[in-house]
Amino acid sequence: MKWRKWLGDYGLFCVTMLVLIAGWQWVIQKGMIPSFILPSPTQIYASFIENHRQLINVHLPATVEEVGIGFLLSVAGGVMIGVIMYVSKTAEKIFYPFLVISQTIPLVAVSPVFMMWFGYSVWSKVAIIVLTAIFPIVISTFDGLKTVDPAYLNLFRTMGASRWDIFRKLSVPMALPQFLSGLKLSVVYCVSGAAIGEWLGATAGLGFFSKRMSGYLQSGAVFSAVFLLAALGMGLFLLIYGMEKSLLKNRTKI
Repeated sequence: MKWRKWLGDYGLFCVTMLVLIAGWQWVIQKGMIPSFILPSPTQIYASFIENHRQLINVHLPATVEEVGIGFLLSVAGGVMIGVIMYVSKTAEKIFYPFLVISQTIPLVAVSPVFMMWFGYSVWSKVAIIVLTAIFPIVISTFDGLKTVDPAYLNLFRTMGASRWDIFRKLSVPMALPQFLSGLKLSVVYCVSGAAIGEWLGATAGLGFFSKRMSGYLQSGAVFSAVFLLAALGMGLFLLIYGMEKSLLKNRTKI
């Protein structure tokens, strides 16, 4: 039964989550932590209901748009750079250090630069997202393409396969598991990058909403936006996970 398998895989997590939420609610009700610092789950839910029109109709679509554009650009650019690095040793020596350097730059420091270049438009947030999310795509593509089994490689060469045939029929299928793992990391980073960009400068979005509510000391509304961001990240992760299961299952059938 599928539900039994699901219960076996995630039942313990669900029970633990319920216990944590109940404990959280009890701690706040007993006054151990002031609710303006950490609101209770019921307060967060009430705040979400109160602000759900703004969150669902205005701020969530803005964040989803930024994440979608940033993710697509990260995938396109990351795959292209990863393939170029795999094909050319010179390109690897040029791009790899820049990629590592890009991940050492704090987003808080570089975000004002993007704001100066692109203003408060969607592209300033997209630039932050791409800077955050492109790294795992490039590395997973590059490392995945390099994991070709030498025995298979020699077999293809013996059979007279061209470099394009080897790349298309051997390297790409062998790289698929690592690439999809990088994809799952990247889509989560996209949500984080969007929230950071909106926090630093935006007119809409869940990060912008949480920043505005924190200025009014509306902790319940802040946590509502945070949990909605978490739900968005989890939903996108599960979407890529489902695609991964389908692709790898079909690959094994072939």
